[in-house]
Amino acid sequence: MAAIVQNLPQFSSPLTWLRDFLKEELATYPGRAARVGRMTLAATLVMIVCMTFQIPFAFQGAVYVLMISRESSRATLQSATTILLATGIGSAYLLVFARFFNNSPLLHFLWIIGSFFLAFYVISAAKNYMAALIFATMMAVGLPLWDRYMPAETSVEDTLWLCLATLIGVGITALVELLFVRLPPGDEIVLPIAARLAAVENLLTSYAENQTIDSGVEQEVIRLQTLGTSLLRVTLRRSDYSPQYSVEMGGVAALVGRLVDLAATLTQLSSKFSARDRKRLQDLASTVAGIRDDLMKRRIPGTVQFHDHGDSASFVPLLGEMEHTVALIPQAFADSRSVREYFASADDAGSRGLFVQGALHNPEHLQFALKGTLAASLCYVIYNAIAWPGISTAVTTCLLTALTTIGASHQKQVLRIAGAMVGGFVIGMGSQIFVLPHLDSFAGFVVLFVAVTALSSWFMTSSPRLSYFGFQVALAYYLINLSEFKMQISLEVARNRVVGILVGLFIMWLVFDQLWGAPAGVEMRKRFISNLRLLAQFAREPLSQDRKTAIARSLALGETINANLDKVRALADGVLFEFGPSREQDLELRDRIRQWQPNLRMLFITRNVLWRYRAGLPGFELPEAIQQAQQGFDNRLAVTLDGLGDRMDGKASTRVDNLTSAYAQLEQAALQGPPDQERQLTPQIQSFLLLSRRIVALTDCLRTEM
Repeated sequence: MAAIVQNLPQFSSPLTWLRDFLKEELATYPGRAARVGRMTLAATLVMIVCMTFQIPFAFQGAVYVLMISRESSRATLQSATTILLATGIGSAYLLVFARFFNNSPLLHFLWIIGSFFLAFYVISAAKNYMAALIFATMMAVGLPLWDRYMPAETSVEDTLWLCLATLIGVGITALVELLFVRLPPGDEIVLPIAARLAAVENLLTSYAENQTIDSGVEQEVIRLQTLGTSLLRVTLRRSDYSPQYSVEMGGVAALVGRLVDLAATLTQLSSKFSARDRKRLQDLASTVAGIRDDLMKRRIPGTVQFHDHGDSASFVPLLGEMEHTVALIPQAFADSRSVREYFASADDAGSRGLFVQGALHNPEHLQFALKGTLAASLCYVIYNAIAWPGISTAVTTCLLTALTTIGASHQKQVLRIAGAMVGGFVIGMGSQIFVLPHLDSFAGFVVLFVAVTALSSWFMTSSPRLSYFGFQVALAYYLINLSEFKMQISLEVARNRVVGILVGLFIMWLVFDQLWGAPAGVEMRKRFISNLRLLAQFAREPLSQDRKTAIARSLALGETINANLDKVRALADGVLFEFGPSREQDLELRDRIRQWQPNLRMLFITRNVLWRYRAGLPGFELPEAIQQAQQGFDNRLAVTLDGLGDRMDGKASTRVDNLTSAYAQLEQAALQGPPDQERQLTPQIQSFLLLSRRIVALTDCLRTEM
C-alpha cells in the first residue's frame, strides 16, 4: 500500500494543475483535426451564405452546426432531422399561439410563463434531449420577437427567417458530413467501444511484454477514461435500435467504461510485474482483442473464463477486477441472437414514443419544470422591468444550463460563464477594438471567423470536462458578430450579451442551488437504492395473469431501471463538481457505487432474460415443477435485493441472504424427472440454469461488497 501511495500524483499549485489539465484536454488524438476541420468548414459556409444573401439570425444557423453530432453520417442525419422537426414544431407553436395571446398584455404574460413551463417540462420528460433542447432554444430566441412593439407581420417574418437560418445550418452541415464521413449503420455504437478496447489491449500488451510504456499509450487510456461513456449512452437512448439491443449494448458500454477506469488506475502504479502477472496480462490482452474483433464483425463474443491464480501476485486485486469485468462483457448478450440482426431489424423496432414512461405521472418532471419556470420568469421580469431587452440572453442561459442536480448544473454554469467571458469579452470585444477597425474586406472577416471557430471547435472536441466551454466561446462570439450584416464595432452588443449571461447564471444559482437544491451525491445514493428496489420488483414480475398487461408493465419497469442505471453514472460525474463538508464522504460513496454498477447492470440484463421463462413466452416454456421453483427463487432474490436497499438506506435488515440454497432447490426441481428416473436436461433448461447461476454469483458479489 505504501508503494502505491508513493506513486500517486502529489498536490500541485492551481496554476500547475490548470496547465496540466489544458495540456491533457487539448492534446491531439486520431480524427480530432479532421472533425474540427469539418465543423469549421460547415460553420464558415453557413456564415458566408447568410451574410451574402442577408439572411437574419445567422448566429442560429452557425450555432446549430456545432450542435449536430459528427460521429457518423447516420448520427449526423438523425441529428439534422431532429433539429428540423423540433424547429418546425417550435415555430408552429409560436405562430399559432401568438395570435391568441398577443392582444392582451396579461394573456401575453401568462402565455410567456406557460411557454417557459412547457420548454422545461419537455427538457425533463422528452426521450430525445437534442429535440427538447432545440425546442427550448426556439422558445428562448422566438419569444422575444413577439415582445416587441411591432406589427404582427414583422414578428411572423422574423420567425420564418429564424426557421430559414436553421434550415441553412442543418442542410450545409449534413452535406459536409456526408461528403467526408461514410460509416455503415451501427458504427456509431461499435467503433467507440472498439477504440476503448484497443487502448486497453495496447496497454496490457506493453505491460505483459515488459516493455517501456509509450507515453502515448498511457495518455490515450487516460483520455478515454476522462471522456467516459456518457455520449455513447446518449446515442443509444436517441437511436432507433430495439430496446433489447439498447439495454445489452448499454451494459457493454458500462463494462468497457469500467475496464478503462481500471486500466487508467493501472498506469498510476509503477512497479515490475512478476512472470505470473505478465502471463495474466497477456491472457487478458488476448481476451480483450478477441472481444473487440467479435464486436467489429457483428458477432456475439464467446464465454470468457479466467483461471484462479491465487493471491500471491502483487497486483492480483486490480488484475482480478479487470478479469471479472472482461468476463462480464460477453454475458451482456444474454441470449444467442446475432448482433447483425439488431441492425437489420432496427427499422422494425416500432415507435418508442416521444416521452419517457410515466412522464405525466412522475412528480420529478413537474418539480423540474416549476424550478426552471421560476428562474426563467424572474429573468424575463427583470429585463422587462428595467427596459433592457439586450440582456434577454439571461432566459437562454436558464434554458441551456438547467439540469436536475447541483453538481451537473455547476459544471455547465462554470463552463458557460468562462466561455462567455472568453468569447464575449476577450475575443469578441478584443476583435472589435483591435482587429475589425483595420479590416477593409469581407475576406478578412472570414479569416477571423475561421480562426475563432477552429479554436472553439478544438475545445468542443475535448472531454465533457471542457467541451461545453468551446461551445460557449463560439456562441458568445456569434451573437456579437453575426447579429447584423456588417462588421460589429459597437461594444454595446457584447456588453449586453455577457451581462445577460451573468444575470441568468445568478438566478439559476439562486433557484436551483439555494431554493430547490438537490446535491448530486444525495441523488446518486437515492437513485442507486431505488434501482435495488426496482430490481426487486422486477424479480417478482409478471404479477398479472394477462400476458399483454404483464409484457407492457415489465417493459415499462425495465426501461425505468435502464434509464436509472444511466442516471446514476451521470450523477456520479456531477459529484466531482460539488464542494462542502460532505465532499470526501460523497467521493468515497461515488467510488463504491461505480464499482457496484457493472454487477447491478448485469443482474438486470440477466433477469431480463429469465423474465421470459417466468412469463412462459413462446420458446421459453418450462415444466410446471420448474416454474414453481423459479417463482420461489425469484421471491428470494427480491427479498435479498430489498434487504440490500434497506441496508444502504441505513435501515436494520435481516433479509440479506445468499441464494445458494434457493438455487439448489431450483436445480433439484430441474433434475427431478418421472418416478425412478432423472430428467434429461434439454439445452433450454441448461441455459435456464446457467442464467440462474449467474444471478446467484452476481447477487452474492453485491452482497459481499455492500
